[in-house]
Amino acid sequence: MTVPVVLVHGIRTSATMWRAQVDYLRQRGNPVTAVDLPAHGARMAETFTLDEAFATIDRAVRAAAEEGPVLLAGHSMGGLLCIEYAGQVDAPPIAGFIAASCTAIPRGAALATYRVLARRFDALPDRGMALTQYVLSRTLPDETRADFGAGGYAFDAQDAALASLSVLDLLAALRRIRVPLWFINGQWDQLRVNERLFRRIRPDAELIVVPRTTHLVTAMRPQVFNALLNLAITTVEQG
Repeated sequence: MTVPVVLVHGIRTSATMWRAQVDYLRQRGNPVTAVDLPAHGARMAETFTLDEAFATIDRAVRAAAEEGPVLLAGHSMGGLLCIEYAGQVDAPPIAGFIAASCTAIPRGAALATYRVLARRFDALPDRGMALTQYVLSRTLPDETRADFGAGGYAFDAQDAALASLSVLDLLAALRRIRVPLWFINGQWDQLRVNERLFRRIRPDAELIVVPRTTHLVTAMRPQVFNALLNLAITTVEQG
């Protein structure tokens, strides 16, 4: 059985954040599609809308489903979008789902605070790039350090994308997901804030917390994340 994989990136970054996973999956023999969401990566000139973000994910999933049962994986904002997508009333054609670094409800004071901090960061003379590069140099291994920014940073789309997330009904979506589900978080991930709530709603899901790891779990611990991809793929292969 061939299990194709669709990967959905987080805010500001692009499909390039998945380079380590794309290389691994190709070597493993699994077809893989890493999408660029609207206003990100190769689509930077576009406007971010939820409708087009969901359409982008759906096109990739339905194309992949022609090759076999699909494993969907999303990180951060991409994970939040994928929860909403996977939990539609009319279930999409996926056979497994990894929600990475996204066990948080993007609403209320928490979202407002995040947006304020993002605006202040963006207002720095270099839009915060010096600090970004410093943090990446201190946290990511050499082989993945360039991947987050290789497709460019979607500074101009960030606030609109964050604001749009407040309409997602993630808890209802989580209850409707009927495929094997994994929550993967770094130990020091700020988006673990609602992790217990997510687990309470989906006690059947597997929660995996990667020790000594930040929000950027895919790049900070690429071999660990690839091993978890292998776990999910093997689960789907076994039906």
